[in-house]
Amino acid sequence: MAESLHPSAPHHLPGFITAPGETDVLMVVVGIVLIAAVLVVGNLYLRLHSLPERMAHKSQKLQFEIVAVLGLLALFTHIHLFWVIGLLLAMIDLPDFGTPLQRIAGSVEKIAGGSHGEVAGAADEGQRVVAGQPDAVTATEAAKETAKDAAKSEVPSHA
Repeated sequence: MAESLHPSAPHHLPGFITAPGETDVLMVVVGIVLIAAVLVVGNLYLRLHSLPERMAHKSQKLQFEIVAVLGLLALFTHIHLFWVIGLLLAMIDLPDFGTPLQRIAGSVEKIAGGSHGEVAGAADEGQRVVAGQPDAVTATEAAKETAKDAAKSEVPSHA
């Protein structure tokens, strides 16, 4: 018995309609294109998302860790404000306050005539370093010596 088409069916079918039991080539091609498009768009999204972190890392910014944390927060919470703040922080150079303060502290130590270890050790023991004296002197001993010096320098005035 020969298969006959229904009289209302078209006699010419489009090429994307496959016969029963054959492989649907169009579906396979669309599936491969869809997977490739998802991978490409996902890669572009992640590269754009990590832009502030890469900018901060290239320029050796002090706030690199903050920018990285903001990027992760933006990625996992979908709050885009974190990404914008991270991008702004990556573009801004924060001033370095630590280095000048360390240099000032070192200069003051040189002027005082002591080293950092000596001053720290004296402070730990409750002592103070007297300028011009190499050894640490306790506050009470320094006060006694000052009182003795003051007593010697006083000249009684007799009329």
